[in-house]
Amino acid sequence: MFIVLLGPPGAGKGTQAQRIAESTGLLHISTGDMFRENVRNETELGKVAKSYMDRGDLVPDEITIKMLLERIGRPDAAQGAMFDGFPRNVVQAEALDTALAGRGAKIDHALLISVPDEELVARLGGRWICRQCGTLYHERNDPPKQPGVCDKCGGELYQRDDDRPEVVRTRLEKQKPPADLIDHYRKHGVLTEIDGQRSLDDVTASLLEAIR
Repeated sequence: MFIVLLGPPGAGKGTQAQRIAESTGLLHISTGDMFRENVRNETELGKVAKSYMDRGDLVPDEITIKMLLERIGRPDAAQGAMFDGFPRNVVQAEALDTALAGRGAKIDHALLISVPDEELVARLGGRWICRQCGTLYHERNDPPKQPGVCDKCGGELYQRDDDRPEVVRTRLEKQKPPADLIDHYRKHGVLTEIDGQRSLDDVTASLLEAIR
């Protein structure tokens, strides 16, 4: 069985991928892990990918696809896998479809964890850090007793640029699954949309139910 897990940053995709892998025994293939492994092992693809990553650029589709095809060609992927962070666009999705068809397989489920933008901004854009001791707070989930002041040392709390709501909104637009990718799996009849606003356990149960 081959599964694609889709969702925007902050939807809890990584956590759910680990839970599904533990429950089903499926191999969990994360794009980030795949990049790091190739860079660490200094493979030819890893060296090329690192040159882009060091500049803060996206690794081109061609390199990402080659890495993924090498990964699913290993024995531990013979019984299937769950893809987390891949595909990011229709070009990658079609390359994956072609590769799987060559071994008599296909994507069985595309699971989309949906969370409204405002909820994602609240989740990702509410982090504050103490300048003195580095303690982390979240203005909604784990707020300090006094706004702007650290409970532990009384230091000033500040917000990194990456955690500012306006920056989070821009990042969401760039990183959430594009509409044509979602349509690709909807047309293939394998897309299931899951409400990601519920508890972790409820989302996990819905994902596992969709697979079974």
